[in-house]
Formats: sequence, structure tokens, C-alpha cells
Amino acid sequence: MHSSEDIAFSGSMWLATLLFVITYAVIMSEKINRAIVALVAAGLMIGLGILNQEAAIRGIDFNTIGLLIGMMVIVAVTRQSGVFQFMAIWSAKKVQAQPWGVLVMLSLVTAVASALLDNVTTVLLVAPVTLLITEELRVKAYPYLFALIFASNIGGTATLIGDPPNIMIGSATGLTFNDFAYNLTPIVLVVMAVTLAPIYFIWGRHLRAAPEDRQRVMEFNEFDAITDVRLLKQSLSVIGAVIAGFMLAHYLGLEAATVAMTGAAVLLLLANFGHNPEHQSKHVLEAFNEVEWITIFFFVGLFIVVHGLDSTGLLRLLADKMLALTGGDLNATAMVILWSSAVLSAVVDNIPFVATMIPLIKAMAPQFGGPEGLMPLWWALSLGACLGGNGTLVGASANLVVAGFAERAGQPIRFIRYTLVAFPLMLLSIAISMVYLEMRYL
Repeated sequence: MHSSEDIAFSGSMWLATLLFVITYAVIMSEKINRAIVALVAAGLMIGLGILNQEAAIRGIDFNTIGLLIGMMVIVAVTRQSGVFQFMAIWSAKKVQAQPWGVLVMLSLVTAVASALLDNVTTVLLVAPVTLLITEELRVKAYPYLFALIFASNIGGTATLIGDPPNIMIGSATGLTFNDFAYNLTPIVLVVMAVTLAPIYFIWGRHLRAAPEDRQRVMEFNEFDAITDVRLLKQSLSVIGAVIAGFMLAHYLGLEAATVAMTGAAVLLLLANFGHNPEHQSKHVLEAFNEVEWITIFFFVGLFIVVHGLDSTGLLRLLADKMLALTGGDLNATAMVILWSSAVLSAVVDNIPFVATMIPLIKAMAPQFGGPEGLMPLWWALSLGACLGGNGTLVGASANLVVAGFAERAGQPIRFIRYTLVAFPLMLLSIAISMVYLEMRYL
């Protein structure tokens, strides 16, 4: 006999799952704006009693929200100095304005920057540059933005601070920046190189720019793009301080959102210092208008929906079943964690899944000879969760930020079109990771 509590729990699980599936299907259809869908679904999670108001608020990752808003404001103010135009022209000229060369260069810059920053910050900086270059060369932005998404998630996998799942794993296990770099950088380099090959065959070989467009770009003087030297110095100083803050945040007991929001406030203060109130109001309003509010509110809604799903115990149930399947074999357990993390991270935000997996993996320490024996499982979880984020448009925060820029530029990234190419490419990166784990650890 089941208790009434068990039946209610089971009922809420089914209800939350149904609501999640419907939400996901409507987002995929792209008939209704994704922010509206996520917020309506979040309201239903509360209205149907799956979550109460307090639990819904707890489900919102304000660290991610704060980080996004803070960095969007910093980027908006920095953009007014002309530095992004400078980067666009400089990058394009380095490869003689060849469309494929530009794509490769921007992908590599993104991958390296994502390893040293977080991938959201990186795409906030590089996406406007990408749109500028493609506009000047009169080529479609989509292949560039697609490569940008993949490069940000692949590069972010390499270090402790590159991607939120790595931060969570590092915090729970005591693994350092150097541990992540040593164990994951080799495979990240391979995956990045292999990923560029299909992108070339799908789009790269068809990218053509007219000689006059290329010539026009080559004749640009990148230094002419700098319109406000004072603002440029202020912006670069603040960005440098924010990056240092990200790297030291763990030791200082700070969250990334605190660093980003403080950086945004300081930059607005410096940029507006000495100006009259009317000028200040206008400048601040311009900066806040640049924030991708659709993306922000989509995140708010999605966090609540996923938390509702998580609160029913469904994610924990799935994780338990998955680990029971392996029968205590290290090799099998690592492979199940790798592949399931990848597939689930493509369709659900990877953060609640990783949060569920960490205590379960820790509990297996006696079975595998103590904490040291768990190392392959941590790397499997990291690779699966981080690389899996490339699979769909909602798989990682960076994906949605790029989609926000694309939508604003009038070149929206369609969910299904993206997934049809991205999901197989993501599975390829996981297959390469599987070989790597087998060869190095198992």
C-alpha cells in the first residue's frame, strides 16, 4: 500500500513532468516568444501547487541572473568607446578578411576567453563583434554565431571557472584550477579542432565575400574606431578588475554576480562622473536598454520550471536508476555519467542535474577505493554537463545570450534548425571524450 503522501508526491512528479514537456514543446515550436512561455509555465508551477512562492524564488539562480545583467551593462557601456569595432576590424584584417578565416579566428578567441572567463561573459563580448564583421562582409551571421556557441561551451570546459558545472564540482571536491586545466585542456583542444571540420563542410566552404567588401574591410583603420579614449581606459580597467575578481572570487568568498554587478556600477559611476543629472539619466538608460531582458526573464521562468521538476525528486530518481544500472563497475559508471549528463544537459539546465549527481558520486567513494578512485567520474560529469550544453539552444546560458543578440540583429536562431546540426555534433564531442576517458583513466 502506498501512503497518500507517496501518491501526492508521485502525482506532483507526473504533473511537473507534463508541464515541463509541454513547455519545452512550445519553446521548440517557436510560435510564442520563449520568455512568455517560460514565465507562464513558472506561474503554473506555483498555481498548480508543485512549488510555493518561496520555493520558486529559491529556485531562481540569482547568481546567474546578476552575472548576466552586470556583464550586459559593462558590455553596453564599453561598446560606446568603439573597442568592439576595433576588435572586429583587427580580427578581420589579420586573416585578410577571408570569411572562413574570420570564423576560425573568432572561434579560437572565444574558446580561449571562455576558459579564462566564464562562457557567458565571453559571448557577451564576442557576439557584437561577430555581428559587426558579418555585416561588413555581407555574409550570413548564422554559421559564425553557431561556431561561437560551440567554442564558448568547449573552451569553458577546460578550466575551473569556465563553466558553472566545473565551479560546482571544484567547490564540492577541492579540485583546483590547475587540476581542471591539466585533466581537461588536452581533450578540449581535440574537440575544438574536430568540431571546426563539420562546420567547414556544412557552411565554411560556401562562405564568400565580394572582393570589394573584403577590400573595404582591409582599408579600415582599426584605431579610427576608438571614439572615446577616456571611456576605453575606464572600461578596460573595470573589465580587468572584474576578470581578476572572477579568478579570486572563490578565495574571497564572493559570488560571480557580486563581482559583475559591482563592476557595472563602478563603470557607470566612472563614465558619468562630472556630468549633469540629465546626461547621467540618459547614459544609464541607454546602458540598461542594451540588457537582453527577454533572455533574463526567460532564465527566471526556466529556473522556476526546472526547480519544480527537481523538487518532485524526478532528477534524483533518474540519477539513482542510472547508477543502479552500472552494478558498481567504474568503467560502466563513468560512461553512463558521461552520456546521460550530456543528453540531459542538452534538454535541461545542467546546474540542477550536476547538483543532484555530486552527492551521489561522493557516496560511491567506498565502492571505488576512496575519493581518489572517483576522479574519472568527476571528469566524466564535467565533460558531459559542459559539452552537452551545445546540444540545444536551451542547453547552456551562453547559447541563449547569443540567440538574444541574433534576434536583436534580425537574424534569429531557430530552435529546431540549430538542434538538427548541434545535437549530432555534441554527440561527436562526447564520443571523443569517451575515448579520452578510456585511454587516460579507465
